[in-house]
Amino acid sequence: MTLRNMKSGLKASKVGAWLSGKGPQADIVISSRIRLARNVAGVSFLPKASPQEQKELVSSINRALTEVLISNGRGVVNVEDLSPLEAQFLLERHLISADFLKSKGPRGFFATEDETFSLMINEEDHLRLQVLASGLSLKEAFKRTSEIEERLNSALPFAYSERYGFLTACPTNVGTGMRASILIHVPGVVLTREIDRVLRGVLQLGLSVRGTYGEGTETKGHIFQISNQRTLGQSEEEIVETLIRMTEQLIRYERDAREYLSTKMAIYIEDKVMRSFGILRYARTLTSEEALNLLSALRLGLGSLKGLDAAKINKLMILTRPANLQFFFDEELSPEQRDHKRAELVRETLKNVEA
Repeated sequence: MTLRNMKSGLKASKVGAWLSGKGPQADIVISSRIRLARNVAGVSFLPKASPQEQKELVSSINRALTEVLISNGRGVVNVEDLSPLEAQFLLERHLISADFLKSKGPRGFFATEDETFSLMINEEDHLRLQVLASGLSLKEAFKRTSEIEERLNSALPFAYSERYGFLTACPTNVGTGMRASILIHVPGVVLTREIDRVLRGVLQLGLSVRGTYGEGTETKGHIFQISNQRTLGQSEEEIVETLIRMTEQLIRYERDAREYLSTKMAIYIEDKVMRSFGILRYARTLTSEEALNLLSALRLGLGSLKGLDAAKINKLMILTRPANLQFFFDEELSPEQRDHKRAELVRETLKNVEA
């Protein structure tokens, strides 16, 4: 059974441009994301919208995309047409949410080929549009999101109140309807045992700390998602600026922690990086979590290994996930087979890296 001809049109061997490792501060900040929640004026909000209304929404948003954004023939995919494995593939790539998979009724999904822009139709709101960018690029992501939203709004007016702002199914999203977030890798702060103090400071500023895949998910590989909580009473620009300031502070904490580790615990850190490299380079079996934690250690040691960069590690962090791994090898695999294939993929990717 072939897996590569995905309904979404994405390629299993490629990962999104937002994982390129080329953005500002990309050695620490993996990515920036802006997500907007919007509802179409005059249409019942979810979950009160009937299946017929939901179906018509998928069609009307697809038409709007075609009219104002798309010229290459790509369009909205009906989520009901996706296999459970492809849906998991999209979740692992940060293109859809876990709640979207649990939603019922007609739903639609769209992503550009480079995976920097995607949208979900009929998740919690009629429309969730998302822009991803490499490194600390929140302003750039916000600018692009605003341009896309403006063009969509011209074809499909959104529900808006002069008093409350954009109207959403959940009151916590009313106002801007915007979630700005960064995915940040802070092993230094974790290893120096400063993480609890640092995260308390983040929470005191009204920001949210979540796992790698958002709300309700675990933190793995020393990777955290930081985002705004408030959407009402602040402008989009204020939300973005607040998160940028906090992220810059987190970066300083992480760089200070790494400097401390490199001077006071140099042998320990070198051993951790090289031991992780040795396992990844020669292991014949790797679990998903083991691979992620070892790759996290390699990311900490960027610069000490020849032929290794952030882009290569970021790519492996995605391709070693269960669904992505199966699409990459174009076959359905048992858990044991995945562990073997994961180790094979990592060995092949790192074969020219030198200690």
